[in-house]
Amino acid sequence: MKKLFYKDKAFIGLDINTTEIKVMAIDPEKHLVQGYGAIDVDAAKMKKVFDKGDSYLEMQLRALLNDKIIGNVASEQVVISLPTSRTYSRAFTVPKSAEKNLREAVELEVSQYVPIPISLLYVDYEIIDRSKDTLTVIMSAVPQLMVDNVLSAIESAGLTANVVEPSINSVARLLRTTEEGDLPTLIVDIGPANTDIAVLDGSIRVTGGTTVGGNTFTLDIGKKLGVALENAHQLKVLNGLNPGPRQKKITSAVEPSLQRITSETRRVIRYYNERISSGKKLEQLLIVGGGSNMPGIGEYFTNDLLMPSRVASPWQRIDFGALEQPGKQFRSRYITVAGLASLTREEVWK
Repeated sequence: MKKLFYKDKAFIGLDINTTEIKVMAIDPEKHLVQGYGAIDVDAAKMKKVFDKGDSYLEMQLRALLNDKIIGNVASEQVVISLPTSRTYSRAFTVPKSAEKNLREAVELEVSQYVPIPISLLYVDYEIIDRSKDTLTVIMSAVPQLMVDNVLSAIESAGLTANVVEPSINSVARLLRTTEEGDLPTLIVDIGPANTDIAVLDGSIRVTGGTTVGGNTFTLDIGKKLGVALENAHQLKVLNGLNPGPRQKKITSAVEPSLQRITSETRRVIRYYNERISSGKKLEQLLIVGGGSNMPGIGEYFTNDLLMPSRVASPWQRIDFGALEQPGKQFRSRYITVAGLASLTREEVWK
């Protein structure tokens, strides 16, 4: 988590990725949504924003705040999540004697793990566990250019950034309090074009990902069944992997993509078990994100990974009050921004 500025006003969450931008304001005491909205964005143009800088993000932010809000988002003070796939986070252990030179140990880990020169990264770290002989350290690294370009666009849109963090951290914040997230937990966040995978064990311990998402499943079904993408999407969200006359064909269509996700999930599990767990066992797998709206996906992960798996539904903690709520099949897309909007000033500035 990168802390930036502080003003004594409520925060609003701003989730920025390559396919959509979402915003949400929540009353942290009542857990009441005051306003929210989303706008689809062009992936190629967002990549240009991240890598080179461009006015596109500023224009989309203004369009979102002016035209796409249900309710009210009155504050200009934002907490931001960026795509986990564009960041690097993992935990590692070092001897307790290395604490005096911990920055050097972190930089060594970054140089071995991150395919970008450290001079081009913002790097942060925190000791998250101590034993008699070792320290467990969580490090995060993010390209400086991407952060600077996003912050420039946010400032130009009249907003003030307070925190920047990977989107999976925002998801974890919500799951910790709503889905027995105090247990060692695997999070599988299936977005439109990418899937982020992480271990939540008190904090995020390791992340991974793959370029498979909910849109991939739709394309798979359309190609296999020879139907238009609109029809393929309906088959995905209405039938999915549940028993029925088309179950076999739909499962056959999406299974190669699901296997890419479970393969990466196993890699994350191995890293956690071999380098971090200290004998702890992962207790559950929670599926979130827009791509989690395929019926039967929880049972698929349970059977394939031999781990209790389910689609997370943390909305028992978040109340939309009198506001028009997102449709059931769209609600999962707001989990990340709800986690951001739940961040309190005390958590940021403790």
